[in-house]
Amino acid sequence: MKLRLALAWAALLLPAAARASFLSGEALDTAADWLSWFIIFFVPVVAIGAFLFVHVLPEKIAEKRHHPQKDSIKVLCILSLFFGGLLWPLAWLWAYTRPVVNRAVYGTERHPDYYIEQGERALAGKLTAEELLNLRHELDTMAAKGPLPPELRLLTESLELAPAAPPAPPALPVRTAARSAEAAIGGTR
Repeated sequence: MKLRLALAWAALLLPAAARASFLSGEALDTAADWLSWFIIFFVPVVAIGAFLFVHVLPEKIAEKRHHPQKDSIKVLCILSLFFGGLLWPLAWLWAYTRPVVNRAVYGTERHPDYYIEQGERALAGKLTAEELLNLRHELDTMAAKGPLPPELRLLTESLELAPAAPPAPPALPVRTAARSAEAAIGGTR
């Protein structure tokens, strides 16, 4: 009984020793000063950097996917900065849309930069015969829909002389270590 009473009094006295911070006095003031400077300068810089990084994502996606309207998506991202990000969802959706109308009108779903990059790879001999044939076919389809831009016309003419990359060597059959060891000793399986 006396032990319980002593523990009860000890429990009542414990909150008097509690503190709101592990620091006190001048150390608490110094820590608060450093924390305030960190919040005033570093957090806004990181927040603005993260906002801009996310804001240019539609542009990066359009470039990666060789979207034919990637320049317009880039302009929409810039305009969205001036309108507080309200146009950003439209740019995001536009970057992910499949340009079906562009295919119907121009015969392609890609930006001309894609064909120039592929043409450089073809002239360097890095495209296989199948890829080179596909590139020529796409350029011919585009030419049938309407006149090609000057750089693609030059590319079409230079692709006639482009060499195809040699085909990849056939894959060798995989041998297990046990079969290799047996073959080395002369055993059969």
